[in-house]
Amino acid sequence: MNKTSPKPNGFALLPFLVFVAFYLGLSLQAGDFYKVPMPIAFVVASAAALFLGRPKSLEEKIDAYAGAMGEPNIMIMCMVFILAGSFATIAKGSGAVDAAVAVAKALVPARFMLAGMFLVSALVSLAIGTSCGTIAALVPIAAGLVAPLGANPAVMVGAVVGGAMFGDNLSLISDTTIAATRTQGIEMRAKFLANVRIALPAALAALALYAALGRGTAELARDAVGWRECVLVLPYALVLALALAGMNVMALLFGGTLLSAALGIAFGKIGFWDALDLVGKGTLGMSETLIVALLAGGLLGMIRHNGGIDWLMEKIGSAVRGARGCELGVLALVFAVNLFTANNTVAIIVAGPVAKTLSERFGARPERVASVLDTGSCILQGVIPYGAQLLMAVSLSKAAGVEVAPIPLVGSLYYQALLLVAVLAAIAMPRRGPAAA
Repeated sequence: MNKTSPKPNGFALLPFLVFVAFYLGLSLQAGDFYKVPMPIAFVVASAAALFLGRPKSLEEKIDAYAGAMGEPNIMIMCMVFILAGSFATIAKGSGAVDAAVAVAKALVPARFMLAGMFLVSALVSLAIGTSCGTIAALVPIAAGLVAPLGANPAVMVGAVVGGAMFGDNLSLISDTTIAATRTQGIEMRAKFLANVRIALPAALAALALYAALGRGTAELARDAVGWRECVLVLPYALVLALALAGMNVMALLFGGTLLSAALGIAFGKIGFWDALDLVGKGTLGMSETLIVALLAGGLLGMIRHNGGIDWLMEKIGSAVRGARGCELGVLALVFAVNLFTANNTVAIIVAGPVAKTLSERFGARPERVASVLDTGSCILQGVIPYGAQLLMAVSLSKAAGVEVAPIPLVGSLYYQALLLVAVLAAIAMPRRGPAAA
């Protein structure tokens, strides 16, 4: 594979447009977003990438495509998907999900359940620094509350995803925070203080919106919660506690799977062979998600390999004027890169050096630029249907018996929309003081 930097090439973005036209166009024509399997859309777009790429042999293009599919970030994401599927399925089969739902119904009034799921998700993600870990732990619980509440599944799941992206954006131990501060050469505290002025108003507005949406919800029948329910909910408590302690997300999902199986067997909910069967079904249940992740990795890798990302950075960078324009350009840049990489940390790493150069040239404060980088990447990552967060949310909802189509879910992500308004408002506000050195 050619290791030199690719020549900027706008034509390299065409396969992504093929994907959008095929998936979204056919879905709208059919009036049903379940009609077009997302893996097929990626196969069609990938074929376009292979045949419309730079003038190399098909074998060389396939090598580049396969190399992008096997990129470490893609493989790690797939491993998290596998473990999340296993954990969700065994937790449901062993009674952990039912126990968690019962505890939630006993403790939280029905009219505040939507707001409560958003708030819990935001606090957990803020503490553990990972949106995927938060989604893996909380989406099955949210899905279990859909039927008792009579809630819109997309809105309920969207509350969890929105809260997860809040923490991913602000947490001091998040990969995105680390990448944003390192690329701009600033302290985490400076970035946090700049970032919280953007994210907190959006989160408070989302919380108020969810509270208002829950007003008409009928009160739930509250069954007595005994010691069995409290014990069965331990896998979720363990996952969250170990995450707060800084344990790797894969290790804690594996531990949660083992504990769920052990408790299910001990309480007679399932047998040993049932546990093995549930874990296997949970793994296989993520097959479509894994296929999408691999195909997306290959397609987006080809776009990068053929110069699409460099073309975007060149065009956006050339249009920037002034400090405010610099921040707006950085936002557009990280949006575009994230759209074609489907990984917010990678998007910041790719766009960060360009953002640093632009901020120095146009006098933008580096903590504001770092905040815009992180916020923009979390907005985009939290709404693209082929990103890890939404893929996991859709798959785990399905495993819990709740169907949530990707596009309706995107339409129910209220926090991300409010965060976009907040960051644009922050960019538009008058500057105070000189740019930081």
